[in-house]
Amino acid sequence: MQRILIIGISGAGKSTFGRALAQRMDLPLVHLDSEFWQPGWVETKRAVWWPKVAALAAGQQWIIEGNYGSSLHLRMPRADTVIWFDFPRIKCLRRAVLRSVKSYGRVRPDMSPGCPEKFDPDFWHYIWQFNERERPKIAQAIAAHGKHLEPVIFRRDGDARTFLASLPQHPDQDGR
Repeated sequence: MQRILIIGISGAGKSTFGRALAQRMDLPLVHLDSEFWQPGWVETKRAVWWPKVAALAAGQQWIIEGNYGSSLHLRMPRADTVIWFDFPRIKCLRRAVLRSVKSYGRVRPDMSPGCPEKFDPDFWHYIWQFNERERPKIAQAIAAHGKHLEPVIFRRDGDARTFLASLPQHPDQDGR
């Protein structure tokens, strides 16, 4: 595993898992939220976004965390592993609302500078509808651009913990 995509519903724990996986495997981690959003919650235009994502995916080693379905066709062909957080929406919505409450006004480590956490009902609505609207698009992207991949699907937190525990410790972390 040298080029790993972490995708799925917001609030499932992709960013937290990505940090743990990057540390465990000693691979560079890219949070797409920090690449996409400009200060003040300004979206990057597609004409700039796609070349940026293509350049990120061109690397030899990476973990790219974040859904951004419009760019899966650029990342998926380069990936050797895809980890899909396919969690229940109610759990993810609850987590996203709690994250907003706990982090309100502060910039999270996986977010761009100038994008403080906020209360965002439109984002919460997106999470609520994710499994109906976005899940089929993920499956279609895998069928179209990731035929070489066998998705690792997490449906609960324990799946992510078990996966991490199954990986060998990177030599720099155990003193060898």
